[in-house]
Amino acid sequence: MRTMPAWVAIVCRILIVVLLPFVLTLTNVRLLMTHAFPQIEYSLPGFPDDPYAMTKADRLMWSKISIDYLLNSSGIEFLKALRFPVGVTAPPESCSFYLDGDCNRFYNDRELKHMSDVKIVTRLALNIWVVSAILVIGSASLLFYFGQKSVLRAALLGGSGLTIIILVGIVTYLLANFNTFFTQFHEVFFESSTWTFLWSDSLIRLFPLRFWEDAFIFVGGGAIVEALLVAGWAWWGLK
Repeated sequence: MRTMPAWVAIVCRILIVVLLPFVLTLTNVRLLMTHAFPQIEYSLPGFPDDPYAMTKADRLMWSKISIDYLLNSSGIEFLKALRFPVGVTAPPESCSFYLDGDCNRFYNDRELKHMSDVKIVTRLALNIWVVSAILVIGSASLLFYFGQKSVLRAALLGGSGLTIIILVGIVTYLLANFNTFFTQFHEVFFESSTWTFLWSDSLIRLFPLRFWEDAFIFVGGGAIVEALLVAGWAWWGLK
């Protein structure tokens, strides 16, 4: 009969409870950073058109390139090299933010700085996701292997419950006042005044506020659904 030291079981249970919210939430963040999400988002009824006449096909192309930058190993030169089609430039009100005066670049210098910051945050989030997932899966596997099904069941129910409590609160808050939530989110992760842009800037044209409202709902709502599925499996499957 395989036996597991009590303290190991306790550590595994704590890791699952504490880290499961990170695993579920960041799994949806990673799903958000795929080519499929903007394609779905831009096709939703009522999604705002670009006031400067960028087409849906253009938005898809530029958004996919921007997502690729966040996930690849390239420096900011990857985005700095992007150019509008021949004969097209940034709207006049945005041109003052091109320090070299080259308004044919798709992103101005202020946008490039923000995208560089976003890439740093993205890498940190994905690293946390990978480490958390390894620890949760490893802990669950150990508990299952040593026949600690009751501990595993309690851990999964606890982690799922914690996920639901946290994210129901966050989703409720952002639905009640998304603008305030969006501002506070950026103030936590980015330097003040580095993440505000003109309506004519490419980042806002690609990713208007509606895009981010739907994105946060997808991440939070998806994690709640996933937590319910995990809890359901733990409750009925690990009796």
